[in-house]
Amino acid sequence: MSGDLASDLAAVAGALGDRAETDHPLGALTTYRVGGPAALWFEAAGEEDLALLRRALAGTSVPVLVVGKGSNLLVADAGFAGLAVRLGPALSEIDIGDGDPELGSPAEVRAGGGAGLPVLARRTVEAGMTGLEWAVGVPGSVGGAVRMNAGGHGSDTAACLLRYRWVDLAADAGGEDGPERLAFGYRASSVTPSQVVVSATFALRRGEPEAARAELSDIVRWRRQHQPGGSNAGSVFTNPPGDSAGRLVEAAGLKGFVLGTARVSEKHANFIQAADGGSADDVRRLTEHVRQVVAERFGVVLTTEVRLVGFSGTDNGGVTPGGDSTSGGGADS
Repeated sequence: MSGDLASDLAAVAGALGDRAETDHPLGALTTYRVGGPAALWFEAAGEEDLALLRRALAGTSVPVLVVGKGSNLLVADAGFAGLAVRLGPALSEIDIGDGDPELGSPAEVRAGGGAGLPVLARRTVEAGMTGLEWAVGVPGSVGGAVRMNAGGHGSDTAACLLRYRWVDLAADAGGEDGPERLAFGYRASSVTPSQVVVSATFALRRGEPEAARAELSDIVRWRRQHQPGGSNAGSVFTNPPGDSAGRLVEAAGLKGFVLGTARVSEKHANFIQAADGGSADDVRRLTEHVRQVVAERFGVVLTTEVRLVGFSGTDNGGVTPGGDSTSGGGADS
């Protein structure tokens, strides 16, 4: 860590007071459960805390990482030499509302950026709403879902997002906007590294709870049958146009391949699993090995869904206020 970064971290910690924690476990908060700590950690209790963060970071070189459920992050064994931020309970609430109870009528639900997608899916179903059943199979946050247009089982965030609220940690910007601002694509949006998704409102419809519960059960059952458990971050690579990343990895003979403490899943080749007490650096090395082999054999360069944090030779997964942005931002999925 450079002297300038160390002094900037100290200044930010001083501005945030005793709510800022040093050397806070970070890798352990991801679904990989490997990796090192964050130099600084802060939990934002509300939008006023995000404003405090913006003021504290102004003019510094401290990179920032906004952490959701940790389901698509791989944190280097050396950790993250910056400030990791998580949205607290008040920014994770779900507001079901009332509305017209007639079947088929429009319905809305508002959820904080830190809310978990599976919880949101189940809450809406129990309230007689339909349209977010797919989200029960995505172990991420609402903010992360908006940032990466999360989806599955025939639908995605873009299909049901009505509006979202955001704050920029690197500029005096934010507010509430519609999905047209996001330029949604496949697992992508225009949310920039410094923009935090504070909340999202989804357009749903009134439906039969029993039918929706059955769909939730089908999705959960399918995931258990086709996807591995253990320490992983879901699909490692996005599907290339007209093909399946898992098919390519398996066709390359890499299903079950082991490198150090990391393994390509034998159940689904687009999953890389970390051993208990394993190394995040091993997971990263195996990811790059898989990319290289697939590129050599099939001429296809796979793109990772997993965000690499704190590794040398890559972006740090965060944003440096007042400087050039690296990929990241929003609450991770």
